[in-house]
Amino acid sequence: MNTIANILRSKADSAVHSIRPDASVFEAVQLMALKNIGALLVTDNDQIVGIVTERDYARKIALLARSSKDTPLRDIMTTAVMYVRPDQTCEECMALMTENRVRHLPVMMDGKLIGLISIGDLVKHIISEQKFVIEQLEHYISGQRD
Repeated sequence: MNTIANILRSKADSAVHSIRPDASVFEAVQLMALKNIGALLVTDNDQIVGIVTERDYARKIALLARSSKDTPLRDIMTTAVMYVRPDQTCEECMALMTENRVRHLPVMMDGKLIGLISIGDLVKHIISEQKFVIEQLEHYISGQRD
């Protein structure tokens, strides 16, 4: 059974980037561009208080013609942050993401943040797993012909 812990171990870059709720939306977008990521956790005194994504920027700033430099993150961030545990399966997390239309989930263990997974991380892992199974089946089939 593949778990979120396996995905976190296989990620090339496991850094989790965060920003303060009083930072501007512009600062958040700038950091996301610099780190080539689509979401930032919003933290206050090492506690997760929200999450902000490129989608939040597009819908709550760009489409409403608001100023990203004058708008604090607390005004647009999602405060009801869902999270997962490292022992949860990829399938459970994929279902959670699909049902709730989210693309990023913090990974928490014993009340501490240990990582962040994206829908892309899950898809990459599932494809890799399927490729391995196909290769094993092809090897098995070719061995049966001899």
